[in-house]
Amino acid sequence: MTTIQMSVCFKANAVNASAPRTSVRAACNVPRRLAAAHPKAALGSRVALQQRKACSSVQRSLKNDVYASAVLIDGKATAATVRQEIKDEIERIKTATGKVPGLAVVLVGARKDSETYVRSKKKGCEETGIASFGTDLPEDVTEDELLEVVRKYNADPAVHGILVQLPLPKHINEERVLGEISFEKDVDGFHPLNIGYLAQRGRNPMAVACTPKGCIELLERYNVQISGKIAVVIGRSNIVGMPAALLLQRRDATVTVVHSRTPNPEEIIRKADIIIAAVGIPEFVKGDWVKPGAAVIDVGINAVDDATKKRGYRLVGDVAFDEVKEVAACITPVPGGVGPMTIAMLLQNTLEGFKREMGM
Repeated sequence: MTTIQMSVCFKANAVNASAPRTSVRAACNVPRRLAAAHPKAALGSRVALQQRKACSSVQRSLKNDVYASAVLIDGKATAATVRQEIKDEIERIKTATGKVPGLAVVLVGARKDSETYVRSKKKGCEETGIASFGTDLPEDVTEDELLEVVRKYNADPAVHGILVQLPLPKHINEERVLGEISFEKDVDGFHPLNIGYLAQRGRNPMAVACTPKGCIELLERYNVQISGKIAVVIGRSNIVGMPAALLLQRRDATVTVVHSRTPNPEEIIRKADIIIAAVGIPEFVKGDWVKPGAAVIDVGINAVDDATKKRGYRLVGDVAFDEVKEVAACITPVPGGVGPMTIAMLLQNTLEGFKREMGM
């Protein structure tokens, strides 16, 4: 498949992230045929691809060789679809068994950002029918006291997922706490056994880290082909970069990880069919670093000064969005891209742990 054909297919696959996958694939058939007829044609209109009756405008765009901006990969809408799927499945299981999944969240201290995340997780539980458990501990809690809370939830049969909100105070050994969580209930996917299983062929982790899992979910729901493609992950953190690279490799992509010691990163990034940027540097990836027709997943969320904004700043990703959207086939916005998927994947991991416990 040529770059242009792949680009057109990416556009069509993003018709409706909330629609059944079969309908998305069906929508891709038309632009594939058009691309075959016009091997040098460019991307069609997203709006045209959303409605069959507007197919003529796709043909005009292709005929005139006019490049359109990238399709936006709508993380907010996709996350809402995932949550609804989770809710529907929980309702079916509850009707049949009278049981529901349970998620326990442990918060240490009073960081405003952590409190916000925890509220979002509890709200997600409420919306999907997951039983929510929580323990809030003071900043000066001892490590042993925190470990005792974790052990209590490990032993509770009503709890199928445990999450200790990070970061923890400096006097607490984060590695020891995460290692204490039962790896069967490790819905964050941070337990060494789950990371180890993820890295091994033929092994399956109990859970995968939520943010990289959300990245792959977006690619798959937009029918971006991963197998056989060149993928570049920018950043090598334990939370995003490393597991994202492993997930892409599991799906038969050829994966390169770019990091702070990589010389000339733009030369490597330009070769990528798929880019996952998780480096924490505002607008690090420039438009001329991206191959035409690439799929771009921007994990970054950075505050940059902006006097025109009421808050005095605006949020940007690790990708120079305005530049890259003119080159890529599809791209996640910031905000509204990967962010909403993280909690959706946490809820999904909790449901999967519950089903495993139930023998489903």
